[in-house]
Amino acid sequence: MNASPPVLVSIVTFNDAAWLAACLESVFAQSVPVQVTVFDNDSVDSSREVAQRFPVKLVASPQNLGFSVAHNRNILSEDSPYVLVLNPDTILDSSFVEALLAVFRDVRRAGMAGGKLRRLDPAGGVATKAGLPVLDSTGVYFTPAQRHFDRGSDEPDAGQYEKRQLMFGITGAAVLYSREMVEDIRDGDEVFDKDFFAYREDVDLAWRAQLRGWKAVYEPAARGLHRRSVSPANRRTVSAHLNRHSLKNRYLMRIKNMDAAVRRRCFPYMWLRDLGILAYTLAIERSSLPAYSEVRRMRPRFEKKREFVQRRRTVPPAEIAKWFAFQPVALDIDR
Repeated sequence: MNASPPVLVSIVTFNDAAWLAACLESVFAQSVPVQVTVFDNDSVDSSREVAQRFPVKLVASPQNLGFSVAHNRNILSEDSPYVLVLNPDTILDSSFVEALLAVFRDVRRAGMAGGKLRRLDPAGGVATKAGLPVLDSTGVYFTPAQRHFDRGSDEPDAGQYEKRQLMFGITGAAVLYSREMVEDIRDGDEVFDKDFFAYREDVDLAWRAQLRGWKAVYEPAARGLHRRSVSPANRRTVSAHLNRHSLKNRYLMRIKNMDAAVRRRCFPYMWLRDLGILAYTLAIERSSLPAYSEVRRMRPRFEKKREFVQRRRTVPPAEIAKWFAFQPVALDIDR
């Protein structure tokens, strides 16, 4: 019997030397074959030297092209049937990829799968709360305020998320995509939207996949650790450059993907949130104000992207709107 082709693992680095070795050690300890491409975005630390200690394909970029472009190049340079997009600040259990591959055998129209991620503390151990490991993500959900969150984030892991379920999306920190889905939803050389540069690109991809009828599956048997450096609670510690992209991408994602049913579902919460963000930006985070002019400048381009996305959608608006709720929506799987 022929061996299964290796899973492509796509890692993008930018000054991640401190934790890259632990990540790669866990990748090469997987119970299924993998091939690894590391795209380094012009790091000034020893990220490239660390990567070269492992049998990886290293792409050394002379400039920082961002998360989206780097992963796009990794993904489209190979033809592996499955692609694991992985942050360099993750550590995976040895059965992580194998457990996610089982999802694609079991669940019809599964396009992406993710596992139970727990939080790494600053010292490199598992963060705890009330004597239990702290969760990082068990899938991504949306609220009517057009905010997306990682389900379970910062909660003690008391076994509350032990069921395989459908989610809106999977965090880009550790997500397995099928090549079939990638080829179906990509727009030319854009798997992730290159205009996003960084932040929210994984959720934008999940939204486009939902519109095409692909399923995002949470599989609790796949376990890993993630050192989360960016969250709503620590926004003030994030660079102005990245905060601006995060704000810009909130609106670009909406222009491209939102339909009238979702807009009605999100009224008035989305607009109240928008007003709150504008007030915060004017009063506190003025470095993000250019995001608004960037959105205006890029709107014509995103109207064209919207035409591509909406013309190809196969799922009716009401089916998409159900995902936008004040409590995380997780659906049972009917195969």
